[in-house]
Amino acid sequence: MHPQALITGERGTAGTLVVVFLRGAADGLALVAPWSDPHHARARPRLRAPEQAELRLDDRFALHPRLAPLLGAWREGELAVVHACGMAEDTRSHFEAQDLMEHGGVTAGGWLGRFLRTRPAAAHGGLAGVAIGRALPECLLGAPGAAVLERLEDFALGGAQPAWRSQLERLYAMQQGRLGASARDTFLALRRVEEIRRQPPVAAAGAAYGRDDFSAGLARLAQLLKADVGVEAAAIDLPGWDSHFAQEGQVERLSDRLATGLAAFRRDLGARWATTTVVVMTEFGRTVEENSAFGTDHGRGGAMFVLGGRVRGGQVVGAWKGLHPDVLEPRGFLEGYGDLPVLNNYRDVLGPVLAAHGATKADLATVFPGHRPASLPVMRG
Repeated sequence: MHPQALITGERGTAGTLVVVFLRGAADGLALVAPWSDPHHARARPRLRAPEQAELRLDDRFALHPRLAPLLGAWREGELAVVHACGMAEDTRSHFEAQDLMEHGGVTAGGWLGRFLRTRPAAAHGGLAGVAIGRALPECLLGAPGAAVLERLEDFALGGAQPAWRSQLERLYAMQQGRLGASARDTFLALRRVEEIRRQPPVAAAGAAYGRDDFSAGLARLAQLLKADVGVEAAAIDLPGWDSHFAQEGQVERLSDRLATGLAAFRRDLGARWATTTVVVMTEFGRTVEENSAFGTDHGRGGAMFVLGGRVRGGQVVGAWKGLHPDVLEPRGFLEGYGDLPVLNNYRDVLGPVLAAHGATKADLATVFPGHRPASLPVMRG
């Protein structure tokens, strides 16, 4: 029996899906630079990072220098990149784009919440879906079981006395069906989290988290996953990517947090990494051409990352046509370079990821209504 069955009943598990949202529209052309494209240097004479051969992913793309901690995952085939990626809707509003992307289209509820609703009823424990932070993100709206945790202490029955809690457990033990199963899983998770809180957090050897909120959140999530409390999906944000001004330092700082946190999380999980998938996404990309304030403005196509033990990594996946002005999307009356077009729909990345975590074709039709994922080859098997 899988260890996670200790919390969520005697059944197998498809592992845990972790969604990292880079809020503010991360610049995909900075994170994964098309180093060999001459138009990249012409459009960004001041923002283009110095070329470093060791950062090259292939003959087209190279990682940003501050993402170097992720090279190990790339070389071991556990990191895939999808460029020119985003949604079909043409909007440059952060709020509208995030809303559409987290809902999975023009529909109610969040795509990750709908995915959890397709899971077996026994999977709907109190920690089936977890948001690391202060608020429930839109992608988890409608989840049958979701908790918002800034600290492990947040998952508790307040100041409930042991006798009162024992009575509550006996009351729910008489319930049948989904309610009873969910309640039992929740009480088991509560006891396991209490055990975790009594122990000092210890990261696996060599897992060096940063001192920022993002790393702290991933460290807490790793504690939960290693404790087998039934987490099937988790969401965590890394905000601050709106880089209209002085982009270089901003991207360096945030890229360092992203890579340091994810590299530590990967090492910390140990054997559990084999059934964990991390998807990194953002609402849209930035303009191809730098602006006069040493930054970039709202664009179209961005970049997604997929990491995990079952990822078909070591490759940049999907369509790519380069940065020649003829293939870019015009920016209306504005002169200069256009925008990187969206050649790869973000749902075509999420589709095979969800399939690897147990979703059927019928499930995907529910998760992304009106869209048939083209299944970009980002997962093995």
